[in-house]
Amino acid sequence: MKSVSKLGGGEVGARLLQRRAVGLSMLAAWMLPSIATFALENKPQGAIKSVVGFDTSTWAELLSRGPRPAAYVFTTTYCSTCPEVFELLHATIMAAHRKVELAAVVMDESGERALKHAHHYHGVTRIYAFDGFEPEIRQTVDPKWHNITPYVVLIGSKAALHRSVGPPQPTMLKAWLA
Repeated sequence: MKSVSKLGGGEVGARLLQRRAVGLSMLAAWMLPSIATFALENKPQGAIKSVVGFDTSTWAELLSRGPRPAAYVFTTTYCSTCPEVFELLHATIMAAHRKVELAAVVMDESGERALKHAHHYHGVTRIYAFDGFEPEIRQTVDPKWHNITPYVVLIGSKAALHRSVGPPQPTMLKAWLA
């Protein structure tokens, strides 16, 4: 029976190095997506440098004279599912090859502090922040809305409104950009 006991050479050394290499490769494969995601998530939105105030008169103005089509996602800084909604809406917009306003309306931060959260809003073209008494502003958007986020309002090119708590359904997305 042949036995090799040198750690630095021979069969045992080669097997040990191979196991370490496989282990490091597995660790790297597990860690790299997380590192890449972290880097992308913490990358600031390049084009957005300011926040637009959103008060009790803003929603009526957007409905009457705002861009069409448009998507408004009412969000909070602690909303765990809101980034997924932004990704869905951005992917839908990109697939449609259309110029669409994709706005984040931050409800729990005001002014420039809302910009700190821009990296959560993939594809966003404008950031609004509530400026005033939050329940009163929310009532101007939809009196039936119970402050659940994400609250999504899609406005079609002919001003048709589609409302959703959470991610919009595929049929709603199709009707919105039709």
